[in-house]
Amino acid sequence: MKRMLSLALTLVPLTAWADPDPSDWRAVVSQAQGQTVQWHAWGGSTATNDFISWVGTRLSQDFGITLTQVKLENTADAVTRVLTEKSAGQNDKGAVDLIWINGANFAAMKEADLLFGPFAEALPNWQYADVQDKALRRDFTIETQGFESPWAMAQVVFMHDTTDLPQPLVDMEAILEWAQANPGRFTFPQPPDFLGTTFLKQTLVDLTDETDKRAALAAPVSEENYGEITAPLWAYLDQLTPLLWRSGRAFPATGPRQLQLMNDDEIDLAISFSPGEASTAIANFQLPESVRTFVLEAGTIGNASFVAIPYNSGAKAAAMVTANFLLSPEAQLRAQDPDVLGYGTVLDMDALPEQDRAAFQALDLGPATLSPEALGQIQPEPHPSWMTRIAEDWVARYGVGN
Repeated sequence: MKRMLSLALTLVPLTAWADPDPSDWRAVVSQAQGQTVQWHAWGGSTATNDFISWVGTRLSQDFGITLTQVKLENTADAVTRVLTEKSAGQNDKGAVDLIWINGANFAAMKEADLLFGPFAEALPNWQYADVQDKALRRDFTIETQGFESPWAMAQVVFMHDTTDLPQPLVDMEAILEWAQANPGRFTFPQPPDFLGTTFLKQTLVDLTDETDKRAALAAPVSEENYGEITAPLWAYLDQLTPLLWRSGRAFPATGPRQLQLMNDDEIDLAISFSPGEASTAIANFQLPESVRTFVLEAGTIGNASFVAIPYNSGAKAAAMVTANFLLSPEAQLRAQDPDVLGYGTVLDMDALPEQDRAAFQALDLGPATLSPEALGQIQPEPHPSWMTRIAEDWVARYGVGN
């Protein structure tokens, strides 16, 4: 009996150790020391990869955490990995400890109970998060409920080479008219690439005027109204596609490839989901100094980038420490620097200590980055089911080989 009692008492702290309590931050930090975090994140940008490497260095210095980036082409691959592990009964020590995630992938993981949490609002640096003016508690209309933590703000901007396209274009119709006068000088990444699908969503939102149809975009796709709501999108793309680079018979595979086309003077207009990307690319000699950015008159789609922790991560404590560091003024300032990433911050400047606030105010955002005021109104993301459906339909209608 004494032996059994001793064994039971030994198992209790081990169970607690395996499932850290986000509200006991001192214990979280203690448990995190020595853990390795496998961060599954999009790996298509050298600048982003370098930033993640810097995060790893800082985590190692301050917390004894090893951060390994698993570079993804498609976030859905990490989601599938976790789902496969759950189906196989692998409920601990999974291959994925942290995921850079948004939209449909978050909705899928949340629906399938694949996430650890809630944890986000228990992070010490959550006190600085701008929950009032930024959509940090919703991800593509889905309530986050603390199951993911924000680390960057994104908003659609259009990059234009002012040498050939001096003035901003005010809406999607103006883009079509310019393309008609300048065939071959515009393109976007091939859907279902995230950035290419974002162009489809932005077009749909800009062409949808009626209030009831706008409201329908915030709800899951319905067969009753899908055809009517998307008809203007397909009519628009029927006109635009033949006017694109290579007559719409080929598309760049990724955002970086799109930038290369602009740098090579093959196109004059490109889409970005990072207001500071053009400035960063100019600083890295990936775009000419003549490139600037604009937003549409009615505003453009914006959202936050998040990180989430799978339910079967074996390094939950270190993953939370990583998420908390990404929310720190230090990491947010570095990410906003156009010489590093040029990402928008998720922090509330009024909530920061005076020294950190002054550092943000002193930061030069770069020659091609619009001020927060100039970015104008942020249009909400449609429900993630719209992104999935229109991407599938685009591939069927316009995909290479069709």
